[in-house]
Amino acid sequence: MTEQAKVPAIRFAGFTDPWEQRKLGELALTYSGGTPSAGNSAYYGGEIPFIRSAEIDCDSTELSLTVAGLNNSSAKLVDKGMVLYAMYGATSGEVAISKIKGAINQAILAMDASDMAANRFIAYWLRRQKKSITETFLQGGQGNLSGAIIKELGIPQPSLDEQRQIGSFFSNLDDLITLHQRKYDKLVIFKKSMLEKMFPKDGESVPEIRFAGFTDPWEQRKLENLASFGGGHTPSMADASNYVDGKILWVTSQDVKQHYIENTTTMISEKGAATLTLYPSDSIVIVARSGILRHTIPVAKLRKPATVNQDIKVIQTVDSCDSSWLLQYFIASNKTLLREYGKTGTTVESIDFAKMKSTALMVPYIEEQQAIGSFFSRLDNLITLHQRKLELLQNIKKSLLDKMFV
Repeated sequence: MTEQAKVPAIRFAGFTDPWEQRKLGELALTYSGGTPSAGNSAYYGGEIPFIRSAEIDCDSTELSLTVAGLNNSSAKLVDKGMVLYAMYGATSGEVAISKIKGAINQAILAMDASDMAANRFIAYWLRRQKKSITETFLQGGQGNLSGAIIKELGIPQPSLDEQRQIGSFFSNLDDLITLHQRKYDKLVIFKKSMLEKMFPKDGESVPEIRFAGFTDPWEQRKLENLASFGGGHTPSMADASNYVDGKILWVTSQDVKQHYIENTTTMISEKGAATLTLYPSDSIVIVARSGILRHTIPVAKLRKPATVNQDIKVIQTVDSCDSSWLLQYFIASNKTLLREYGKTGTTVESIDFAKMKSTALMVPYIEEQQAIGSFFSRLDNLITLHQRKLELLQNIKKSLLDKMFV
């Protein structure tokens, strides 16, 4: 903020007065808490929620204190609606409005301006300033903030009425973001549950849930009988003409972060693709070599024709195998396949793809595959829709935080 910048870029109608610079400690009562002795069991397990820095935005806590624990320590009570600011460790700079009445430890600074609108305004201003505060006062991300530092921060302040308008606006926006986050989370959980129920469990020949009209048992088939396989390589980076003005998708491990690929980080030219296979849309790509293989096997389906590098294996299904169904099989069986075929190398993890091709899986007739594949494709599209809405709202909020504060 410069001395000249005393009004925000965007304001609600009717507000024209310049904002006044005040120290945060002048606007709100501030205090931090403490931690009762961990060795005294009489201090824990009571009725008082004990809020720690990772829980400032939560409506419940892992630990609770007794009255004795509160009275025999420097832990302090906070009310619902107060500003909670994390000062220590990985959560330094995080801020929230308390959702519960409870006690805080020494890693939290509580702030109360005795007005909900003012508290919200302070919280949103601190959220906007997080990067600036942590970069200024935490050297290389190390160390802790302190109440003394936060109280001395200069905060540009409008009238209380304008604070109310701003706080209410962002509170409503947060509620909308939370609503979409919950919808997204529910869909992700629902999909996980349906994957478990619409593919047979180990040792069984039919899944728990099936579409009406399908009664035949699934048959065991080897993956190598359901598809053909391919790969790729990296065009010489010493020859810029392999990449300049490239319009051909070239899939690397960093592109397989979602289950569908429409674009790639790097595009290659026709010259760069001359010695590569251009795989058609609907092909399945699997990351066969990458550090991420410690945790999961990234898998995706091409929505556009693409080439791949040497870390990617490509699966093209035969007519009797639906690619959408096979994609969901890989997602549902990810942990099992990683456990069976994952290899830990000296420099990078990899998949024993030669062995994976011989894996046996339970397969229904093509009509049931198509029904399952179509169901999950529609569900994936719905999840993506909510994810994009959520990202859009978060970007709108970030932009407005920049423009509606000084």
